[in-house]
Amino acid sequence: MSEIIERESPSWHLPAMIVLGLIAIGGLWFGWNASSKLDTTQQTMSAQIKTSQQAVQQDVSSLKDRLAQDEKANADLQGDLTVVTKKLKITQGQLKNSREEAAKLNDATTQKLTALDTSVHTELATKATSDDVKTVDTKVGTVQTDLNSTKEDLKMARSEMGTLIARNHDEIDQLRRLGEREYVEFHVDGKNKPVKVGNVTVELKNVNEKNNRFTVAMVVEDKKFEKKNRAVNEPIFFYTSGARFPEEMVVNKIGKNTVSGYVSIPKAGAQPQASTSTSGM
Repeated sequence: MSEIIERESPSWHLPAMIVLGLIAIGGLWFGWNASSKLDTTQQTMSAQIKTSQQAVQQDVSSLKDRLAQDEKANADLQGDLTVVTKKLKITQGQLKNSREEAAKLNDATTQKLTALDTSVHTELATKATSDDVKTVDTKVGTVQTDLNSTKEDLKMARSEMGTLIARNHDEIDQLRRLGEREYVEFHVDGKNKPVKVGNVTVELKNVNEKNNRFTVAMVVEDKKFEKKNRAVNEPIFFYTSGARFPEEMVVNKIGKNTVSGYVSIPKAGAQPQASTSTSGM
């Protein structure tokens, strides 16, 4: 009986060994497959990380460029602000000086007229002969002429810069005789037809005859700017490179698609208009 059992038992060992072998082979294949997938996953992750790093570096580089541009724009704006602030201070100082000089001008004119009047009356009281009276009459006529001239000068309006504003050709000639600024007259006939006036180009854009207003485009040193809805006899000031005092454009006559006026240019070494006008009167 025991011999029969011993002979039959090896028949169970072979299937078991086959099953174990298959299991072992399956385990090896599964482990190899998992290892391959892990390697593939690692490679994919490495590629994604590298791509992300490159994208981040590009974004950082772009941000640095934008930051540099913003810093440059900020520096330019600060420079422009400094220039505007300096010019504003100059303009405010000139405006203050013009007001003070205008007040002094009125006081000086009043004192001058009072002194002349007193002098004439004194001479009339002390001179009795006809020749003296004739002499005094001549002086009275001279005084009256000076007085009329002074009154005509005072009729001219002054700009915020202290300059006298000429309303016609005769008043432009009066200002020329003062010798403080150069005056270039102009006439623009038609819209969008640039006219060279001194060192500036004037181009008419629109005219409102009913309200005495106009719009012009101006080119100064290759820079173009537009002055909209300006009134007749309203001065337009502009600076040129290296100039201490502004130039001035005035339109004193308008018509149907036409404007006329002048550009005044300060002469070299000129002083503010208000102070020099006092000495001229």
